[in-house]
Amino acid sequence: MASQSFPEYLDVDYSSGENESPEEYPSLEDKIEKAIEVTRQGLEEYENPAIMWTGGKDSTLTLYFVKEVAEEFGYDLPPAIFIDHFQHFDDLHDFVDYWAQEWELDVIYARNEDVGEYVAEHDLTPGDDIPISELSEHNQHHVRDLLEYEEDSFPFLLDTYVGNHLLKTVALNDALEEYDVDGIFSGIRWDEQEARADETFYSPRHDPDIYPPHDRVQPILQFDERAVWDAFWYYVVPETVAGFPDDGYVPQSYDDLPNDLTHADIPISPKYFEGFRSLGSEVSTEKAEDEPAWLQNLEETTERAGRAQDKEDLMERLRDLGYM
Repeated sequence: MASQSFPEYLDVDYSSGENESPEEYPSLEDKIEKAIEVTRQGLEEYENPAIMWTGGKDSTLTLYFVKEVAEEFGYDLPPAIFIDHFQHFDDLHDFVDYWAQEWELDVIYARNEDVGEYVAEHDLTPGDDIPISELSEHNQHHVRDLLEYEEDSFPFLLDTYVGNHLLKTVALNDALEEYDVDGIFSGIRWDEQEARADETFYSPRHDPDIYPPHDRVQPILQFDERAVWDAFWYYVVPETVAGFPDDGYVPQSYDDLPNDLTHADIPISPKYFEGFRSLGSEVSTEKAEDEPAWLQNLEETTERAGRAQDKEDLMERLRDLGYM
């Protein structure tokens, strides 16, 4: 439920998208039209919005919609919040830095500096244990009181219950509070995980005991994985990249780029060309196959099969604590 204390200037329908699925938006054009509608209302309603950007396909598609709608209708382009969890692929940082400059983005780098400083001071590598007692009072509160985690230490790994929460969710929530964000555009989809299947286009996060009160604005809920790639190859890339064909050209291999273009010219992480379908962390994500992500059997295989993740019931708990 939406909190009565959340800013009264908002007029959004928190039930929009309830009990819907991608099938309710049968064509790619239907999906894009809805994304534009949600994005425009988000830019209109929120006084201090931001964009959650991971460098992955979904958040980059969301970023593209926000950028295009802002330019088309005269809104200020919100800053992008990039969660640096210290375990990204190196070339993902390169991708984010490059496109931030190309698209003239203001990027806020959200980090859990307390954990990061301990890792650096003790020269830890992913998988090494971090004692809970060495964390700040802020982080200990999250671990003990919110997660109800009782062990003395946790592994420095992103795709674990405690690691995910501290490295991503706490970092994000701290940034939302520091920059007084009231609405953040997020690129989650209904079909990704069971924990996200009941999300709505405007999703309230108003409990001040858990996170700084804000809303999630979710313009691409109605996309499935295939539609995301279709949107890139039929709209985003041709409209973004000078010299890219506009007749539906879809690369068929890693090196299949037309007109002497390189991977640096394309607003799609090269990891997807390599066969990754989901970008988690360097130490816990493997490519699904050798061929590019969009050529794989998207309908009959699992998108996150290459990622080490906790069980689905934990994903629901993490969602309640502010996880994406």
